[in-house]
Amino acid sequence: VQLQASGGGLVQAGGSLRLSCAASGSIFGIKSMTWYRQAPGKQRELVATIIAGGGTNYADSVKGRFTISRDNAKNTVYLQMNSLNPEDTAVYYCKADVLGGSLSWRDYWGQGTQVTVSS
Repeated sequence: VQLQASGGGLVQAGGSLRLSCAASGSIFGIKSMTWYRQAPGKQRELVATIIAGGGTNYADSVKGRFTISRDNAKNTVYLQMNSLNPEDTAVYYCKADVLGGSLSWRDYWGQGTQVTVSS
């Protein structure tokens, strides 16, 4: 199982970006899909998570600005980021709880995508 994240880039404050993360390989099911971010010199933090049924949870710092969604048919999770500010600058990582070919549930991580917000 592999997760491929994309969609990062450089944007001005107030702008928007949409991140995508697609899971591929031998996949029999995906429970939660989560976005994390890690800014320079800081610990990795949870940004948003979505479960298989569609329920979502957000960090307080992004509530009302970010929206997480998923396409179960494509095994893909998205993160729509609006009203970006410089504090959102970080490497964004996706994680998925996957039932893979080993027939056991485990977490898989994507490679990270850089988001830079200029003031």
